[in-house]
Amino acid sequence: PFTVSVILYSALKRRKMKITANNLEINYRLDGPEHGPAVMFSTSLMSNYSMWDGQMAALTDTFRVLSYDQRGHGGTETTPGPYTIELLAEDAAALLEALGIEAVHFIGLSMGGFTAQMLATLYPEKVKSLCLCDTACIMGPKSLWNERIDNARSGGLEALVAGTLERWFTPPFHTTGADQLEVVREMILGTGVDGYIGCAEAIRDMDICGNLRKIAAPTLVLVGEGDPACTVEAAEVLHQGISHSQLVIIPEAAHLPNIEQRDRFNELLVNFLKQQQ
Repeated sequence: PFTVSVILYSALKRRKMKITANNLEINYRLDGPEHGPAVMFSTSLMSNYSMWDGQMAALTDTFRVLSYDQRGHGGTETTPGPYTIELLAEDAAALLEALGIEAVHFIGLSMGGFTAQMLATLYPEKVKSLCLCDTACIMGPKSLWNERIDNARSGGLEALVAGTLERWFTPPFHTTGADQLEVVREMILGTGVDGYIGCAEAIRDMDICGNLRKIAAPTLVLVGEGDPACTVEAAEVLHQGISHSQLVIIPEAAHLPNIEQRDRFNELLVNFLKQQQ
């Protein structure tokens, strides 16, 4: 069902476009009613905006949905490093300005969640609300990231894909969701090495926990109960640090609950967004 819905959505509704913002050619798409409340999706490491295809049908009847590929990922330009989380937030802010969108409900997963936290800190006027999905404010140890970066340099993303899929989905889903995993595998392998390394270095070096108290936007923190990367404990740190936040733990999901538990994820997201109207 997921694969079929993605194909149908891609064929019938998607409008892919590129624009230059922050001296970067950004690949993005806009869906839903032109004057609907604006929602913006930001992606994880090794992903492109197709990772959010399972959310589109739930949102695009009501909301104007902006999705984009992060720097060095998908169809967005890869620039020389180093990258920082601040730079990724500047990309998102510049994209909004280039499109003439004043403020959005911003949804980010993992690296997209790091971007979300920084955007809400640096550009609070652009953020109506936040949904922080399977993310954190610090991602150690640095030695782990150095090892992954070295593996990518020597073996490409092929050297990382098996371990990534193991972290991103629970063991049962590797059987029940085999078709979806194959789609995600191709998305990971479609990521360029230089873009991966630039963003991985930004993640390795970030410590944005001091920003949490500065975030004023209403915030929903979502996390898969079995996420080994951005854990429930990391989500609790976000919830405790952000004053206007609520935390929901999604059972039977790991790092990508928007895929593994799509219906539950969509229900939580839509209910939260409606509360902000």
